[in-house]
Amino acid sequence: MRIVLTNDDGIDAPGLVAARQALEGIGDVLTVAPDRNRSGVGRSISFGRSLHVEERRMADGATGYACSGTPVDCVRLVALGLMDFEPDIVVSGVNHGENLGDDITYSGTVAGALEGIVIGVPGIAVSLSVGRPWHETVEEENLGFDDRLNFEPVADFTARLAKVALKGLPKGRILSINAPNLPALKLRGARVTRLGRRFYKDELVEVRDEEGRLGYDIYNNPPGHHPEEGTDFAAIENAEISVTPIHLELTDTPGIEEISSWDFESFLDKDGRE
Repeated sequence: MRIVLTNDDGIDAPGLVAARQALEGIGDVLTVAPDRNRSGVGRSISFGRSLHVEERRMADGATGYACSGTPVDCVRLVALGLMDFEPDIVVSGVNHGENLGDDITYSGTVAGALEGIVIGVPGIAVSLSVGRPWHETVEEENLGFDDRLNFEPVADFTARLAKVALKGLPKGRILSINAPNLPALKLRGARVTRLGRRFYKDELVEVRDEEGRLGYDIYNNPPGHHPEEGTDFAAIENAEISVTPIHLELTDTPGIEEISSWDFESFLDKDGRE
């Protein structure tokens, strides 16, 4: 199995190392990740500028490739033949933070896996619910036991799942995995879920930089979610790994029938036609 591994936290993120180490047990892994943190970039691409790629030594001494672009750019570079590596599957993560419910529309982690659909291979996005991004934490050795980042259980789970997904995942689908930040012995299990629904509580806050320029902080409160059984949120709250199938089919089929009675012809400026 040939696996292209990416993320949105950047090439230096420990979660990326954990994923690579687990996946190396099932196949050949090519790691191509952004050269810096690209969290929240969604499916953005580096349009209109050149991309730069360089070899980078990862935290455990292995070699990866750092790309100046986004997670989508990383996967597309491989698909276009830059490294002479034709992937069978795309894995994105392990992300330092959850990607639950509506969050996936913002997520660079999920976007990296979705690019698998575009290039015609399965994709898996993997996230750890840690409550904070890795680049805002203290060093791992200074954390207490309950604060440590437990990447290995979900990384191992993903490696085992990838072997099944390669053959069994329906075409045009990816899997979004979210895991609670728990050691393996404290996990209660894993289950298939649907996406839950978020509600956001951000406020417009004025801030001034060191030069006195006025700016605005608009992402400042942790989002909430609607409590519903069967969702990815419910699984995490029950100490379970959540596995949610996702596709790119965005057309609202029932909506087509609902608006088909509208008189769209009447919206045309027929008098302005030549």
